[in-house]
Amino acid sequence: MKAAILRSPDAPPEYGDFPDPIVLGGGETAELVAAGIHPVVRSLASGRHYGSVGTWPLVPGVDGVVRTAEGTLAYTGGLPPPHGMLAERIAVPELRLALPRNADPVAIAGGVNPGLSSWLPLRARIGEVEQLGTVLLIGVTGMAGMLAVQNAQILGAQRVVGLGRDPAGLARAAQAGAITVVMTGDRATNAAAILAALGDTTPSIVIDFLWGAPAETAFAALGRRGLDEDRANIAYVQIGAMAGPEAAVPASLLRSRRIRITGSGAGSVSIADIKSQLPVYMQLIADGRIDVPTQTFALPQISDAWAASTQSGRRVVVVP
Repeated sequence: MKAAILRSPDAPPEYGDFPDPIVLGGGETAELVAAGIHPVVRSLASGRHYGSVGTWPLVPGVDGVVRTAEGTLAYTGGLPPPHGMLAERIAVPELRLALPRNADPVAIAGGVNPGLSSWLPLRARIGEVEQLGTVLLIGVTGMAGMLAVQNAQILGAQRVVGLGRDPAGLARAAQAGAITVVMTGDRATNAAAILAALGDTTPSIVIDFLWGAPAETAFAALGRRGLDEDRANIAYVQIGAMAGPEAAVPASLLRSRRIRITGSGAGSVSIADIKSQLPVYMQLIADGRIDVPTQTFALPQISDAWAASTQSGRRVVVVP
């Protein structure tokens, strides 16, 4: 079959022949309809992600939309390496969900992965505090950040504050309803800007797509002085590490604030939660309540698609 093939971690994929996937128990062979090139796809393919198996050649791609032998459009993912979604044929695992009747498969392929990354922790937080109040998004300029703005608003956030550097991405976030903060100064200046955007509120949840230095800036902004009991209750959720794999957490922050720092990703998120929310989120996309800007490339154009996927803005989606 034809597929996008990565022959080494530091080379772009090329269009070529790859062995057909093997169908495992409960699965079936299906045809590619649409698959997104998300940051996690690139990270896994390069071997940088903790979930990478570290062997090449491989076909990249973690999720997408397929057409089954019966003609049903279904969302699926989690294929065993070295086979991924960016191929003519996919051995679909048992986990597959029919698309809503009115769904655009390109929007589903481009939006489910980045959108669920914030939807799941935001929903979980509502179960703890009843109302989201203020949501702080670190790294709002990418697709996941833009969808997180929409997610927070759908789930009832009163204020959404988004941090980032890219002017175009910040403009998109502001248009979507976020209060944006430009992170171009030193740490003290940026922390002061965050505090000004938060106003007299404290975030009930922080969604961090960047980690590294931006996280340390957020920690500085969230710190407090005094020995009185903290009335805030902050959930800090680490999702991505685009700005670096490590961040120093001040001891004073942990002692002076009611704050809990956790991660959300493959391995830590409940499969049951993902299964329960996939149909919900796909329906939101299908109904147009979630806007997913996309750019499509045909599978033979995989080298161009791979290069375009490094740009923020529209999510690159590969079609047959």
